[in-house]
Amino acid sequence: MTDLLELVEARLRSALGAPDARAAVTFLGTDRIEVLRFADTESAPGADGGDGPAVGGAVGSVGVVRYVTLGMSAAPMSDPTAALADPERGPRAELLLSVRPGGADTDKVLRPLAVLAASPQVEGVVVAPGASLDVGEPLWPGAPFTSVLVAEPGGMVEDLELDAPREPVRFLPLLPMTPTEAAWKRVHGAQALQERWLSHGTDLRDPFRAAVPLTG
Repeated sequence: MTDLLELVEARLRSALGAPDARAAVTFLGTDRIEVLRFADTESAPGADGGDGPAVGGAVGSVGVVRYVTLGMSAAPMSDPTAALADPERGPRAELLLSVRPGGADTDKVLRPLAVLAASPQVEGVVVAPGASLDVGEPLWPGAPFTSVLVAEPGGMVEDLELDAPREPVRFLPLLPMTPTEAAWKRVHGAQALQERWLSHGTDLRDPFRAAVPLTG
């Protein structure tokens, strides 16, 4: 699947520019997962940016760092109840997380992201929009988040079409959730939580943001 991953990286470079750092993580019994870091010095917190609900704050020249996995899409995700996994058919995806730098060591998110990207191989899960993913520890030191909401793809990085019968590679944005938000989402659903974020102008790229008000 080297050629496929080269196509995936080319799509990322065309959308986000050249990565300024990358790291590789290998888990026992899985293929290598890389995490690429892209620095965007022109994004503003008042713009959607295509990687989640609109965020609040004044529009300005505020940098955004994007972390994207590379390797998760090498194999299709398969239904864990299927008797035999199809080596060609099935959804393929990479994960994308956007945060504003400054004050937090967000580069420590590399390993948690790699863990999430390896979960289809390790746990047989299918990662799709609306799902919650939990790493069981802060995403980076001091982070108020241990889980993320998987958002709809297609904004920041367009799907990468592949030859049939393979499905396109989708680039799924991850939106960090506080424990109270994750619990509320389990009851009310992903759309309701995203509507809360939108109505309160939540800055989803703030590495230390507080939970959105969930009552009233």
